[in-house]
Amino acid sequence: MSRLGSVPLSVLDLAMVGSGSTDAEAVNRSVDLAQHVERLGYTRFWTAEHHNTASVASSAPDLMALRIADSTSTIRVGSGGVMLPNHSPLQVAERYLTLEAFHPGRIDLGIGRAPGTDMRTAHAVRRSDALDYAKQVEELAGFLDGALPSGHRYEGIRALPQGPSRPPLWFLGSSMSSAALAAARGERYVFAAHLAPHLAGVAVQHYRERFKPSRALKRPYAIVSAAVIAADDDLQAERLAGSSALAYTQTVAGRLHLLPSPKEVEAHRWTDQERAIGQSYLQGQVIGGPQTVASDLADVLDVTGADELMVTSTVHSAEDHRRSFEIIAEIAAAAKASR
Repeated sequence: MSRLGSVPLSVLDLAMVGSGSTDAEAVNRSVDLAQHVERLGYTRFWTAEHHNTASVASSAPDLMALRIADSTSTIRVGSGGVMLPNHSPLQVAERYLTLEAFHPGRIDLGIGRAPGTDMRTAHAVRRSDALDYAKQVEELAGFLDGALPSGHRYEGIRALPQGPSRPPLWFLGSSMSSAALAAARGERYVFAAHLAPHLAGVAVQHYRERFKPSRALKRPYAIVSAAVIAADDDLQAERLAGSSALAYTQTVAGRLHLLPSPKEVEAHRWTDQERAIGQSYLQGQVIGGPQTVASDLADVLDVTGADELMVTSTVHSAEDHRRSFEIIAEIAAAAKASR
């Protein structure tokens, strides 16, 4: 029996900038989407951190979270994630504790170690390459909890505002290292299966087997993300997926463009190499009509044993984007009704 109707559904949004639209329109489209999926019953809505990427306007997930939380009422809001090496752990703690003070019990702090950009831009963001991720994580957790270990060089420094609750930490990753770190610290884990679908089952199993209970979490909890494009039938979904395939081939070629429309994709003169790159990129993604998506998402949950499914969808038009999440919610509701 499919687990699709029994696990929470959540959203990861990148504020994609499509051709014919602007960066400002993209971030406001994220706010509209959050309101839409809240009405559909999704559990959480996260935005990511990217820099100097023409088709992605999500560069400040804390500010996105504030605007989205202010514009919604029940859905959990957060980062998927803050790229911790780009920031001071103290400042990250302060920002997310402030968000938690404004919206108690609704804020999530997902962290990752990737730069979220090219290395030259990463240097412009960080100004330093000498970073120890595990030590940064230790500092961040200490600042969130209100106390660093005795003897720590920053002992006595407090991140404010401290309140009755703090946003839970989520460790994001697409490799085994983040799974191991999340397990060792007894924290929540998110595997980016939309980036490395072949490792999802192994990584989640690795996390569960090595999990050490902590004050923050007594039992392991794992989210798996999946790239999904759902439409009313398989043919339409494949047509919509062409936008992300072409955008990826252009990125590989070093040409930074906005997300192309399906019409632009159809008009593009594909080379054999581009077609191969685009098809490879779409492998592992869930693309199709309701029946196909239901079957593929059930497989994702069966393979990974995830406690929650997070969906990200790269679609050019706002209408088709919203419809994709509607179909996924309808599939989950049907699966739940049939249990």
